[in-house]
Amino acid sequence: MYLRLFYIILSILVIIDLSLAGQTGKIAGNVIDASNGEVMPGVNIFLERTVLGAATDLEGDFIILNIPPGTYTATAMMVGYQDVRVTNVIVSIDRTTRLEITMTPEIIEGEVIVVEAERPLIQKDLTATEASVSAQEIQSIPVENLQDVLQLQAGVTVDSRGEIHIRGGRSSEIEYLVDGISVSDPFSGRMAVNVNQEAIQELKVISGTFNAEYGRVMSGIVEVITKDPEDEFTLDAKYYVGDYISTDTDIYYNIDVYNPLNIYNAQLYLTGPISLISQNLSYYVSLRREFNDGWLYGQRRFLPSDSSKFIAEHAYLEESGDKQAVAMNYSSQYYGNFKLIYKISPTIKLSYNFLMNYNEYRYYNHLYKYNPDGDISNYQFGYTNRLDFNHTLSQSTFYTLKISRYSYDLKSYLYEDLHDQRYQNPDLLRNREDAYSFLTGGTNMIHFKRNTTVTLAKFDITSQVNKIHQVKSGLEFKHNKIYVNNDEAYYRGEKSDIFSAEAFFNRGEYTHQPVEFSAYLQDKIELENMTLNLGLRYDYFDSKGVVPKELRDPQNINEERGDEEGYRDAKVQHQLSPRIGIAFPVSASGVIHASYGHFFQIPPFEYLYINPRFAVAPGGLYTLMGNMELKPQSTVIYELGLQQEIIGQFGFSITGFYKDVRNLLGTNIYETYVLGDRYARYENRDYGNIRGITLSFNKRPTPYDYITVSFDYTFQVAEGNASDPNHVFYNNQADPPKQSNIQVVPLDWDQTHTINISVSYDNTDLFSFGLIGQFSSGLPYTPAIQNLETTFENSGRKPAIYSLDLRLSKDILLWNKRLSVFLKVYNVFDRRNELTIYSDTGRAGYSLISRYLGDRRAHVNTLEDWLNRPDYYSEPRKILFGLSITL
Repeated sequence: MYLRLFYIILSILVIIDLSLAGQTGKIAGNVIDASNGEVMPGVNIFLERTVLGAATDLEGDFIILNIPPGTYTATAMMVGYQDVRVTNVIVSIDRTTRLEITMTPEIIEGEVIVVEAERPLIQKDLTATEASVSAQEIQSIPVENLQDVLQLQAGVTVDSRGEIHIRGGRSSEIEYLVDGISVSDPFSGRMAVNVNQEAIQELKVISGTFNAEYGRVMSGIVEVITKDPEDEFTLDAKYYVGDYISTDTDIYYNIDVYNPLNIYNAQLYLTGPISLISQNLSYYVSLRREFNDGWLYGQRRFLPSDSSKFIAEHAYLEESGDKQAVAMNYSSQYYGNFKLIYKISPTIKLSYNFLMNYNEYRYYNHLYKYNPDGDISNYQFGYTNRLDFNHTLSQSTFYTLKISRYSYDLKSYLYEDLHDQRYQNPDLLRNREDAYSFLTGGTNMIHFKRNTTVTLAKFDITSQVNKIHQVKSGLEFKHNKIYVNNDEAYYRGEKSDIFSAEAFFNRGEYTHQPVEFSAYLQDKIELENMTLNLGLRYDYFDSKGVVPKELRDPQNINEERGDEEGYRDAKVQHQLSPRIGIAFPVSASGVIHASYGHFFQIPPFEYLYINPRFAVAPGGLYTLMGNMELKPQSTVIYELGLQQEIIGQFGFSITGFYKDVRNLLGTNIYETYVLGDRYARYENRDYGNIRGITLSFNKRPTPYDYITVSFDYTFQVAEGNASDPNHVFYNNQADPPKQSNIQVVPLDWDQTHTINISVSYDNTDLFSFGLIGQFSSGLPYTPAIQNLETTFENSGRKPAIYSLDLRLSKDILLWNKRLSVFLKVYNVFDRRNELTIYSDTGRAGYSLISRYLGDRRAHVNTLEDWLNRPDYYSEPRKILFGLSITL
């Protein structure tokens, strides 16, 4: 029914020509006569190599809308005056670039005045904190992927598991957009389709309040605008190789064996017109192959089929391996991006975009260090197909229509076939010498598959009603299809008899199809001395699921109650959220902004649909149960900031923020009618608050020094009653059960101090270099000895983290083509950053276990070997060398 309704709505939208915006910027300005200082009406302003332009009104003002982000040259023309060309005009997403043009009466016919625009150090229409990174800036610094760029932005922290957090929120509270369309996986909250950084035209990170056009987000927006085709044929190819070079052989096994092909990367992009078909048809193709063998290795001492026995003081080890090193955290990725644009007319543009990412990877599992062939690998494939229709109705109004379908597949297994004969007896996984011993055989029996497919239509219309009001309005309909198949491999035709609570309540195959709808209206009011953003958003969500009527009998097995229909449909969720932001200048080069907003987000779908059979494991508290009636999580954000330009070269900003977070996901414990059986159900019960201040300093390059500097410092306190939605569940499973927090404590990702500094020198006649330095204070942990907490939760702090990365490049001209040779060094000083630690010492390098363990048998490995955890540290030094060529 909903799919039918969806296609009907699409048809209507196409017929009436409605559409979307939110990924373009605008240029506004004024033209005056240099001879008398008067305004000039009727001046034609156009952007070279585009069909975009405008004419000044009676007051000499002009506005050009619907401009894709990038760098342009604007030309002003009027009979009797010298033409003025303004180069290096930078346009960013949702921002207004201002030009003040002065024209001189023509003395020599045909003479043109050329003026180079400078990128503004402050944004006078900015009402909330955001950062924009251009393709040129990405090219000049040592980064390998989108995540590397994100980590450099103020307010962004990375926890010990590599998850990204923005301004103290949970990692699932971020919305990822590509060309204005969501590519977030609604099941997990992570990015479903990764983007090759070479295909990025602009990256925008909004960490403050968000305009009404953005929904399903509480902490931050990450928006990627991909490159458009160019008017002339261009080919760019890049290749590099490298390896990890470290002297920390006591930590990293096999790190002293160097192979320059352990890391390699090949990428290519082509762009240009398809002249044989039409001069108005152009394309962009980007391909990338990336392989990294990793830095964590195991040794093949045992094969999965090996069987060992440990009886009293005696041990029998079947050790059939060849003792070779085996990569245990490798990654093998493919990226692809194809974009086709057809300019039907000067005001109508149709485009198709295909984006894909495939990743085969493995997480290091310490148990399998000497049986590395027995653990699972992961296979991730995401792609999106999107069709965009952009129509400029007039100089002041345009719309676009986007229809998108994206899919995300995740598979985890050792062998693809559940019945593969290489799967071994699951009893081998229990056959360990003790709790500090590695596996001597066996195969991981996990066999997991899931898929998320999202089909959506999104429409926005933008109109510059007058010089003051720019109004946007939009609709979005989204149909989600969630498929999960959680199974276990067979051994000789039978499943394992090893009881696993997780397998018990998650096992099975199911499909859910929730639907979402949203609408918004916002007005950007640009007065002479003030910019005001006002907006209102409506969100609708229907999980299309059911919930138990009797929570003490979720399986509906109590016959005495006589309830044949033990379930009811989950309630539909509705939400209205107001948004307001204001910016006003305090001087010619200073701006203050303040913003406030209510933001809501349905929790990741995995928490709605986990354990869809409502099964309760017998004999205690072992079961987690989803809730298809979860309410939206909510955040109220307050922000106040100042931007100031200093002597035309430097920019400074300071921003304070506070976030009040409610209805966060947590668990509540229920007892069933069966004595002793309990389960934990996900509910909206957790809370938190985040407060902080961010300072930033920027220097733009000049023709004399070519140096760009960016510095930011964030002080932040992120507190809440729980970091993990399963916190109450785990506390009640403890023996004895632990009391859950009755006061706020530091969250697991509470990073008090964060510093990022980036320095680049870009002189194409000589050479270029880029430096990135990062410092982060230690994340919290809970001190404990022998698993008994010695103080309150997260009262300790891990060691601080710092790193320095370097990029050097030299351009060489060969036959009028540019060849670039480059060197990248990550973690230049080979710093041992401790990401995970032992809770009894607060360090990754040693533990007190040996003091209270006593004597132990060590036929398989010593205690020191077990306690040496290379996965507790960050990457060692990585060196890459390569070249690129542009034709």
